[in-house]
Amino acid sequence: MEILKVTFPVAGIETYWFLPPIVAFFISFFTSMAGVSGAFLILPFQMSVLGFTGPSVSSTNFLYNLVGIPGGVYRYIREERMAWPLTICIVIATLPGVFIGYIIRVTYLPEPKNFKFFVGLVLLYIGYRLILSIRNRQIKKNRSSVNTFRISNVRYSLKRISFRFLDQEISFSVPLVFSVSLVVGIVGGIYGIGGGAIIAPFLVSVLNIPVYVVSGAVLMGVFITSISGLLFYSLIPLRGGITAPPDWLLGILFGIGGLCGMYLGARVQKHMPERFIKLILSFVILIVAGKYIIQFFR
Repeated sequence: MEILKVTFPVAGIETYWFLPPIVAFFISFFTSMAGVSGAFLILPFQMSVLGFTGPSVSSTNFLYNLVGIPGGVYRYIREERMAWPLTICIVIATLPGVFIGYIIRVTYLPEPKNFKFFVGLVLLYIGYRLILSIRNRQIKKNRSSVNTFRISNVRYSLKRISFRFLDQEISFSVPLVFSVSLVVGIVGGIYGIGGGAIIAPFLVSVLNIPVYVVSGAVLMGVFITSISGLLFYSLIPLRGGITAPPDWLLGILFGIGGLCGMYLGARVQKHMPERFIKLILSFVILIVAGKYIIQFFR
């Protein structure tokens, strides 16, 4: 089996070449249904299982997003479930936030122990919001509606965005989504996830936007902001005058698994009940959050 192992120079680790894509496939298959790339779980896997804890772990996460997300985005665009006004609002707000988050990450959170504690708090919040949203009214679908999952009658202004989806009128405040996306961008920039794992639960549980609509918009937003995140980590020097570029081979291997997983997840999503998606996501998130918060006090 030693012949199947690969050394990743930037990460400073050695593991089986097939392990990253397999892990990324299963994670992204489920998380992409909720509009999350799975980077928030790829990160702890890199840190705890593979032992990759340097600043480059965040940029490797961004690289995973860039390679993996197009698979899911393609399916949502093809099925006409991409809410473009919502996507644009998220992107415009999170882009500057990612840069601010990067500065905070390299200045105040360079130690793995402190970084893991921060990760745990973020995941705990995500899990809490998801659990609350499970109690909300679920969208009822019949067989014909599953075959007509399309966004229509889109109307937008600087104040509100509205559209119809499965015979429901969906409407939300643009300034509110913009403000939250800005804060999420900062957190996502620190965490190396693009912010999708936080903004998606907010849109679903607070604004009551169907997860079937949120998924495509958030994934597209994360894809675009991940480009800036990768550039920040690769080109802007950290303390000591060095940069934190990704481990390209490791990030691409994760991304290949994510590409396949997100494509299949987006394709299957409309056949899955919201409650099932949220239960799985909440369970995994809370386990990882508890592990990272407890390790800080040991």
